[in-house]
Amino acid sequence: MSTWTTKIAAAGLAVMMMAGLAACEGQVPVAQPETSSTQTPDLTKAQEKRIRQNILTVVDKANDDKNTDGLDQRMSGPALEIRTSEINIAKVTGKLDAKTAIPTDMTQTVVPTDSGWPRLVYTITTTTEDQQSKRLLVLRQDSARSNYKLWGVARLFQGAKLPKFAIPDLGAEMGNENDKGLVATPKEAVRRYADVLQNGASSQYASGFSDDFFRDSLGDLTKTVEEGMKRNNGTQQQVFTPANDAISVMRSSDGGDLVVARIDSQWTRAAGEGRESQPASDAEKALFGNGKPTSTMRVTYVNVVALYIPPAKDKQPITAVGAEWQPVKVEAV
Repeated sequence: MSTWTTKIAAAGLAVMMMAGLAACEGQVPVAQPETSSTQTPDLTKAQEKRIRQNILTVVDKANDDKNTDGLDQRMSGPALEIRTSEINIAKVTGKLDAKTAIPTDMTQTVVPTDSGWPRLVYTITTTTEDQQSKRLLVLRQDSARSNYKLWGVARLFQGAKLPKFAIPDLGAEMGNENDKGLVATPKEAVRRYADVLQNGASSQYASGFSDDFFRDSLGDLTKTVEEGMKRNNGTQQQVFTPANDAISVMRSSDGGDLVVARIDSQWTRAAGEGRESQPASDAEKALFGNGKPTSTMRVTYVNVVALYIPPAKDKQPITAVGAEWQPVKVEAV
């Protein structure tokens, strides 16, 4: 596949991701007055706001300074790895990608009634100033003596419908990766979704998921790159692997789970005989730096996906409602 064809494909995905995550993306969860928990939340809306503002102050400073020092004080998990990559790219390109914006205001927050740790808070922001989609933020506190950190960020898809949650004054119940009574446990749902991302319609699990923007965009990109590679006697392969223990689960009022999880992926592109495989985008170029290209290039991505898993009794497919996709490493192999 020519370098030009690869660049067009990568740029196409970037455009699709921005367009598909535009203003009228997701319908915010409707607050419900009832909850099955007899416990009360330990966090108020005012406390959540203060925590979120403190986190975003640190993140915004790192963005402005293009410096990741101290970012781990307020970010963790996939959010930290993704933002570190985005800032490192900005050091080379001169500016942060528009998708990195996180609005300071929220439209819905989901606080837990659970008394143990780690403890999660889900927050849905407003749209950005340039009318990008709302963000689903996962704030995580690992222990009673630690600060909440921004663990995950997913941009909500256009038209995505999120489940209902109890109002913050009543609180919701956190779930876990082995929750029962659903069409699949959260851990199994993430594994199946990774298989669908990798194998598309040929995945044995494809029928168990609704169509979604991330899955469709990756499928279109894979097809385009595959066709270009074949014309030049090259090959390409993407492998998606759920990250161990990188999963957050919140139980909704309707009996389902809203899951935010990390899926790692590697995209390996081998050029045809006598050709060099080059970075396919400005972001890949920035991460590759002064590396010496060979016939094969491997790009490592961190993906954050938000899945709604309905109760088994509803007999409905699992739905992806948001995602993030970020290259974090580019190497010649």
